[in-house]
Amino acid sequence: MLRPKQMSKVSVTGSKGIMPTVIETIHGLNLVHLSDYDGSWEGFNNGNPIEGADEASEKLVTVRSLESSLELSDEDVDPRALEGDWEQRLEEVRERVTELDDRRGAVNDDLRSVTEKIDRVEPFAELGIDLDLLSGYETVDVVVGEGNVGAIEDAVAASDDIRAFETFTGGDVVAIVAAPAEDADEGALEDALVGVEFSRHAVPETEQSPSAYVNELEERQQELEYELEEIDAELEEVEANHGEFLQRVEEQLTIEVQQAEAPLQFATTDRAFVAEGWLPTEEYDRLVAGLNDAVGDSVEVEELERADYDRHGAHTHTEEIQKGAEAGAEDDASPAATDEDEQQQKAVTDGGSAVTMGDEPPTVQNNAGPAKPFEVLVQAVNRPKYSELDPTIFLFLTFPAFFGFMIGDVGYGIMYMAIGAYLVTQFDSDGVTSLGGVAIWAGAFTVLFGIIYGEIFGLHVLGEVLWHDMFHSELLPLNKGLEPAAADFALGWMVVSVLAGIVHLNIGYILDFYENLSHGVKDAVLHSGTWILMLNGVWIWIFSQQARSSKPDFLFTTFASDGPFPIGFTGFPEWGLVTIPLGVTDFLLTAPFLVFLIGFVLLIVSEPVEAIEALDVVVNVFSYTRMGAVLLAKAGMAFVVNLLFFGGYQNPEGEFHFLRNHEPSYVAEHYGEGAEVIFSGLMHSGTAALVGGLVILVVGHIVVLALGVTSAGLQAVRLEYVEFFNKFYEGGGKNYEPFGHDRTHTEDY
Repeated sequence: MLRPKQMSKVSVTGSKGIMPTVIETIHGLNLVHLSDYDGSWEGFNNGNPIEGADEASEKLVTVRSLESSLELSDEDVDPRALEGDWEQRLEEVRERVTELDDRRGAVNDDLRSVTEKIDRVEPFAELGIDLDLLSGYETVDVVVGEGNVGAIEDAVAASDDIRAFETFTGGDVVAIVAAPAEDADEGALEDALVGVEFSRHAVPETEQSPSAYVNELEERQQELEYELEEIDAELEEVEANHGEFLQRVEEQLTIEVQQAEAPLQFATTDRAFVAEGWLPTEEYDRLVAGLNDAVGDSVEVEELERADYDRHGAHTHTEEIQKGAEAGAEDDASPAATDEDEQQQKAVTDGGSAVTMGDEPPTVQNNAGPAKPFEVLVQAVNRPKYSELDPTIFLFLTFPAFFGFMIGDVGYGIMYMAIGAYLVTQFDSDGVTSLGGVAIWAGAFTVLFGIIYGEIFGLHVLGEVLWHDMFHSELLPLNKGLEPAAADFALGWMVVSVLAGIVHLNIGYILDFYENLSHGVKDAVLHSGTWILMLNGVWIWIFSQQARSSKPDFLFTTFASDGPFPIGFTGFPEWGLVTIPLGVTDFLLTAPFLVFLIGFVLLIVSEPVEAIEALDVVVNVFSYTRMGAVLLAKAGMAFVVNLLFFGGYQNPEGEFHFLRNHEPSYVAEHYGEGAEVIFSGLMHSGTAALVGGLVILVVGHIVVLALGVTSAGLQAVRLEYVEFFNKFYEGGGKNYEPFGHDRTHTEDY
């Protein structure tokens, strides 16, 4: 589970005559991730596409163009074999769709032109002046447009080049008729309007009145729209009658093109070919059986290696593979290869050149069902290399816990689970369904922590019913620390977050240690053990009694018998080893500090440059305090939403309660002067306030629910990617993409 599936490198060798059958068989099995031949073998060249590849590619482009024109979506289609005259039918569909497409394009062009004319004429219809009165004058200038009438008149009146003018308005449109002065230059009116905000309209060329012209254009516009609807209806009819057919043709042509272009990845001579690729080791026998059924012993199939690599890509081990298994010479019906070809093939399959075609195996992540959805989060960073541990299982074990810890509310958790279930059941995309699975797990842990906190939508109802009334528990529910009387919890959650970070980072460094063991214990200690020593040494010292007066007190009171988490821990002892006199003062060398010092010295010896990052063992752990911060922030937001609606009060002991079952007057009557009403609540402030309060309550919790994803979700992901993965994970693996196609629309024919 922690490693990708084991992959085997296979070689398939045969004569050119059987290559199409071999390709079709391998494609149908959908098992082999083909390697690309790099041209490095003497006497071998990359193969050429099989005859008909160009024609199939052109038809495939045509089909996809037709699907685009018909806006055809990929739907479930009953698998069927294509009929014998499918090419003729395809041509008929192409001609019909092309004709309708051309008509639609022409109608759209006409409609666009008519719409533009309407837009140009409508202002003149609003003005109410015949178009022939607005042009054709020699002694006066006429301009029509939109702008502030007062500003326009002031600008024209102020111009020395205009001796007289008059304006006509209609709606937002204004027409200016002006007589230029005798010595004025051409365009005097337009010059006068330069400083005014004015949008000019060109006068349409027509003898009709503006309103009649608009009516005529609108009738034409309506005719064109009807014509478009008719064309769209005809296209929909084509889609209904031929949509499934086009999907089947596309699938068949896709398969044909894939098969026809496969030789481009092969090493070939005039008479023979060699194909190499990777497949899961467990599938090797199925590949051999499939090829034997197809071509008998005319092809040689050989398992070249079962790859095992260390994290740095070094080829550390290859299992012994019996050479020549399932091998055979070309049968008599196949063209015999020359002696030179046979020697070259044998050299390739038996010699050192066997892994020149992309020798790094692809990755097939191998996680159990519950952890499977979390692969999408790993792939968001980078797919694991074949040679390294897959961190998916650790993401599965920690991400939902971090998320649930930060939100910790039964109501929100149920909502997250419901959203996740919707994504899983209503979408076909693997990515979306995987995110749905992640949401379900995150929601489940949110419910779990919500039970521990006793909260449902920010209310402590669950804690009162479950822990107080049913189990009479004094320890649970745990408080989030928003109330003044429970302020110790707020700091306590920061300490808990730090401890979670220490454990999480230790796991990362231990995984790195395990990975480096392939280079020997010394290498593992120097590269990974140093960080384990420094991390644990410095944090055990921080939680020790040495120099306690200079450390925050809550480090030692959080788990004390009278603290928020009463387990009786008040810090590690000093564990002093030796006192070193330093002149001014003495320094007590303790065991934890010695552990840190040993790790630091080993780091300087092995990686001097990394020594400047030694304090990362402190800084990285502090990053986890963001979990406690988000916990308090989300709880505070839910608290404010509920306070606005229900109202709340503080009793004489400093405990906070919402006014869910009582009026504000209850506080004074029950507690007297020692209690304080913090807010009366909208639900107690009249009908209008109640209605507004309900809106605030619902919308507020929806906002908190959404921000839970963007804050708790992103912060949890950040801790995984930045703090945890960096300790042992590189990524950069190649995806396993077997040569083949899952038929969903067609059957072999």
